[in-house]
Amino acid sequence: MNPNQIVFWAILSVVFFVGCKSEKNSDQKVLSVTIEPQRFFLEKIVGNSYRINTVVPPGASPETYEPTPAMMLDLANSKIYFKVGYLGFENVWVANLAKNNPKIVIVDCSKGIDLIMGGHDHNSDEKDIHHSPTPDPHVWSSPKTAKIFAGNMYRALVFANPDSTQFYKTNFEKLEKIIDDTDSVVSGLLRNVTSRSFVIYHPALSYLARDYNLIQHSIEFEGKNPSPSQMKSLVDIAKSEQVKVVFIQKGFDRKNAEVVAQEVGAKVFEINPLGYEWDKEMIRIAEILAGKRDE
Repeated sequence: MNPNQIVFWAILSVVFFVGCKSEKNSDQKVLSVTIEPQRFFLEKIVGNSYRINTVVPPGASPETYEPTPAMMLDLANSKIYFKVGYLGFENVWVANLAKNNPKIVIVDCSKGIDLIMGGHDHNSDEKDIHHSPTPDPHVWSSPKTAKIFAGNMYRALVFANPDSTQFYKTNFEKLEKIIDDTDSVVSGLLRNVTSRSFVIYHPALSYLARDYNLIQHSIEFEGKNPSPSQMKSLVDIAKSEQVKVVFIQKGFDRKNAEVVAQEVGAKVFEINPLGYEWDKEMIRIAEILAGKRDE
């Protein structure tokens, strides 16, 4: 553990101590999630009955973000923490969260999803897994997997609050319809696309690609910028597969994406898979791939 992490966990221990004391004096009910798309799902299920704390705020990257003490105080006061599942920093936290706050319920939202093993190691400091295949964590980026993802949240809420089962059930059925409608729109848009391949800087759409018969090519190589030879190989593949779309996520450097796009005659589009409006962003991404948007 490096010095920064030692300081972080020392602060965190104090935060949990203060949080446990303050919880006794507060009737406010809090739930925590890691990213904004989870908040979208959770708010649809619980309505206004809880305040929802997002650990990684809008505009921040879960790859590099370190929560502030204030954020961790909210987490300490939470009844349930819904982790994505395989974002590396979450796995570093969970054991410490459970140790410092044994009352918190930790829910793995990826449970039951057919995971893609892609070697994603998102900021994990566990040395023994650096060379082991790790699941691609971006399970919310496809309507088909998002339905299972949201279902895990719903069942955890029912288990924790059985008296509210009917309320959650009614709301979850409405959320299922939103997800099913999104799936229907995305499926229709992608059914007859002229090119089924796309390039993206960070491989955040692996589940969308798998579930809708697309091919994702990542500019990033093992979490790093590509070498010149890797860039050349990618350009050659993109040309042969007639790629028309290069995605860059919000907050990432556009330079390499623009180089690839220029070489293959494609266009760069900025997307935000971490945004709150999950359904709108899924449809927007499908519209771009289908050539229905020219932003």
